[in-house]
Amino acid sequence: MSIYLLFALVLALLIIAYLVSVLRRVQTQLALIKDALEDIKNGNLNRRVLATESDMTRQICYGINEIAINSQSQLIQQKQSEQAYKRLMASLSHDVKTPLASLVGYLEAIESKIVVGEEKDEYIHVASDKAQHLKGFVENLFEWVKLDSGEQIFHFEIFDLNELSRNIIADWIPSLENSHFEYEFDIPETEYFMHIDTNAYTRILNNLFQNIITHSEGDNMALRIFENEQQAEIIITDNGKGISSDNLPHIFERMYQCDHSRSAKGNGLGLSISKELVSAHKGTITAASIPGSGTTFTILLPKGAVPKAMKWLLGAALVFE
Repeated sequence: MSIYLLFALVLALLIIAYLVSVLRRVQTQLALIKDALEDIKNGNLNRRVLATESDMTRQICYGINEIAINSQSQLIQQKQSEQAYKRLMASLSHDVKTPLASLVGYLEAIESKIVVGEEKDEYIHVASDKAQHLKGFVENLFEWVKLDSGEQIFHFEIFDLNELSRNIIADWIPSLENSHFEYEFDIPETEYFMHIDTNAYTRILNNLFQNIITHSEGDNMALRIFENEQQAEIIITDNGKGISSDNLPHIFERMYQCDHSRSAKGNGLGLSISKELVSAHKGTITAASIPGSGTTFTILLPKGAVPKAMKWLLGAALVFE
């Protein structure tokens, strides 16, 4: 009997010793967690709490690490947004203040009759160009702000992508010809119905065409559309000066301009807006370029499910038009 009591006593002592060691281990871990939380609270988001699979506090440690990682990611995004807004303010200073002051100067010269005849006509032409530049910048700025704040409202409907693309292109032909661009368009004659926001898609192509005319310094551009059951691929190419490998990864960033001089055309918003609008369609847009040989923009738009009944109704509507 005494042997059993001795055995039970030894077992109890071992259990107590184990529990004491566990409690000390937990106490040590809690102290580490407390230090880590204080460190994170003071702004050190690089701090992590190490834990093993056998630690009783491992889930707490993993949770603290995840909070720190998420906070760090949010802080980085916040800093990037602050930098973007700083670039926006700098761009506003140049892209609004400078041409506005110049526009006022031209108009004052015309109003004061300092210039007459052909020179007056030239002043009016220049003033008109500067006013159009300001108009385009303000439109881009408002759209950028709406996209950035998540206030942009999209209206997705079922449309024939090929017909919509042809209509957009038709409006651009006079501008291409006035800019001495040769052009080639290869769009399937068949219908290709998909869910799309027509205004957003129009804006995407408009921004890309304007970018080519303004920045490529080429004289030839082409648009081709390839389609299958899953997606549509829209490829737009030019034969211009191309984009350097240093600039290429950044061209879809907001306010980014490949030409950083004050005389640079554009405002660095067009391509970033196009990317946001493509993303709203759950698609992707990429760019490939060879300096001196031109640039290729590739847009992939998922087709999405279009009910057969809807296809029949759309087809019938086209027949009766």
